[in-house]
Amino acid sequence: MSFGDRLIKTRKEHGYTREALAQELGISKFTLRNYELNATEPGHTFLKLISDFFNVSVDYLMELTDEKEVLHTFRLRSSEQNMIEQYRTLDPHGRDMVDTVLQKEVERMESLEKEPAPDPTAHIYPYLGKIACAGTGFYFDDIPTDTIEAPYVEGADFIIGVSGESMEPDYHDGEKLYVRKVEYLRNGDVGIFTIGNECFLKELGEDGLISRNKNYDDIPGDEKVRLIGKVIGKVEV
Repeated sequence: MSFGDRLIKTRKEHGYTREALAQELGISKFTLRNYELNATEPGHTFLKLISDFFNVSVDYLMELTDEKEVLHTFRLRSSEQNMIEQYRTLDPHGRDMVDTVLQKEVERMESLEKEPAPDPTAHIYPYLGKIACAGTGFYFDDIPTDTIEAPYVEGADFIIGVSGESMEPDYHDGEKLYVRKVEYLRNGDVGIFTIGNECFLKELGEDGLISRNKNYDDIPGDEKVRLIGKVIGKVEV
């Protein structure tokens, strides 16, 4: 059954003569006759007109289904309908080409949907690896910096890694810490310090730098101790 046959069948099921239907649609009976005889290819506008008038689906009119019901939950845009009409003009080779591209794009979008969405609160920080020594110290100068993505923390200037156990149980080897660059600390604050070129994670005390792990010695304070920044939190993983 052709489109014209479907149109005639639908018209008669609703009790319309050709002339009466043409008048209802606002077209001439000769124009309607050409559609019914398949002398004129129906465009999107006419298909939509017939679909809405008889409350049947465009797919039914175009013989893509035997279901007349209009699926109101799925509406084609005019651009989408135009693509469908163009697709129908292609030969088998052309349709295979379109099908291949379409399938690849669907697979690409599905793979993107499986990727974790980026955290809108994340921030890129300068990152110094495991050089904040909670032990005997590491050389600080000329250490290459990298970058790391971590949840945003107000005031943090960079992230540094912990190496050693001298600040346990509060800070552990391998943890990453947010650091704010400051010029002074209060006693009891934890900071990143250098002595010469060695870098330490310690608590500031009245007489020097304190190791919270009692198995490690404190470091006496003198003019050689230089403050790099204050530890303001841990990077949660």
